[in-house]
Amino acid sequence: MSFISESDLRVLLEASKGPCVSIFLPTHRAGPATLEDRIRLKNLLDEAEERLIASGLRRPEAENVLEPARHLSAEGIFREHPCDGLAIFLSPALFRAFCLPLQFAELVVVSDRFHLKALFPLLTGDGRFYVLALSQNDVRLLLCTRYSVKEIELKGVPKSMEEALQYDNLQQQLRFRPDRAGGTGVRTAIWYGQGEEQDNTKDYLLTYCRRIDEGLHALLRDEQVPLVLAGVEYLLPIYREANTYLSLVDAGIPGNPDRLSAAELHERAWAVMQPIFEKAREDAADRYGALAGTGLTSDELEAILPAAFAGRVDSLFVAVGHQRWGRFDPDTETVHVHPEPEPGDEDLLDRAAIQTLLHDGEVYALNEQTLPCDSLIAAVFRY
Repeated sequence: MSFISESDLRVLLEASKGPCVSIFLPTHRAGPATLEDRIRLKNLLDEAEERLIASGLRRPEAENVLEPARHLSAEGIFREHPCDGLAIFLSPALFRAFCLPLQFAELVVVSDRFHLKALFPLLTGDGRFYVLALSQNDVRLLLCTRYSVKEIELKGVPKSMEEALQYDNLQQQLRFRPDRAGGTGVRTAIWYGQGEEQDNTKDYLLTYCRRIDEGLHALLRDEQVPLVLAGVEYLLPIYREANTYLSLVDAGIPGNPDRLSAAELHERAWAVMQPIFEKAREDAADRYGALAGTGLTSDELEAILPAAFAGRVDSLFVAVGHQRWGRFDPDTETVHVHPEPEPGDEDLLDRAAIQTLLHDGEVYALNEQTLPCDSLIAAVFRY
C-alpha cells in the first residue's frame, strides 16, 4: 500500500480499458485532520461519480467502478497507513491505491487513461535506486526512491557465505567467536589468514560475490537502475571485481550493514545518490540549453506530443501541479487545447510524459520554477 514499483507504474501506463478514474488527495499522518481526510475522500469520490455519469455511464455502473475506493475509508486506511498523499486509480477492470510519502494537489481526473504525472517525482529523474547490503552472514536488496524504501525478496540469490559455499564443506577454513562488539552474542563467521591461506580466503569471498552477482543478474535482468553497495571495507572491492551489473555506483556505504536498519541504509544511500541524480538532471537541462535553436528541442506542446508518440523524445521536462486540458489525435497529429476541461479531455502534459516513458525516454517532473524554459513543458529530441 505504501510503495509504488515500476511494475505498478507499467500496469497503470498500459491500462487501456476506460473510463479511468485518477484521484489524488493530500493527507495527514495523525490527529483530528485525518477525519477531514475521510470526508474529503468521500467528496472526491462523489465528484468522480458525477463525472463518470457525464461521460456516459449509468449511475449503477459508476457506483460499481468506485465501490473499492469507498471501502478504503471504512477500512481505516488513514489510521493504518499514515502518509502524506493518497493516490487512487480505478477502472472497470482495475483498482490500485497507494499511500505515498509525497504531497499531492487535490485532483480528480476521469479520462480514457490514468493521470500519472503526479507520481513521476517518485519514479523518474531522481527516482529509483537499489541498495545491496552485503556481509558474510546476510544479503539484503532494497528498492528505494528519494522518499521510500522496500526490501525485495531475493530469489536465486544466496543469503549468506554459508549458503553460497556449502558451509559444511568449509569448516576447516572458518573459525567462530562471539560478536562482542555488537553486544548481541551472535556467533559470526570470521575469515582470516596469511599468505596462501589469505589467498584462499579471497577466493572464497570472490566465489561468494560471483554467486550473488549471478543471482542479481537473473533478478534485475536488463534494468539500468543505479545500485549502491553497502558492506565492510574489505568486501566492497571484492564484490566490485565480481560485479557484472552495469549501473553499480562508484561510491558505496562502508561498514557492517547488518547493524543498520532499512531506513538507515536508505538515508546513507540517498546521501550517495542525491548528487548523482542532481547532476544528471543538470546535465539534461544543460543539453537542452546547448541544443536550443537547432531543431532538436522544443517547449511547444503541439510539437512535443507528436514527437513523444513517435518515440523521438529523449528527455522531457514537465511541470507538476499543472494541467493542459485538451485532446490529441495521433492519426492527424492535431492538438486541441481547452482553457477548462471538457468531457473526454485529458491532461496533455501527462499524455506527453506517459508516451515518453513508454518509448524509454527520461522524464523530469519538476516545479515550474526549475524548468529549463518559460513553458510548462520542454523536450530534447533524439533526431
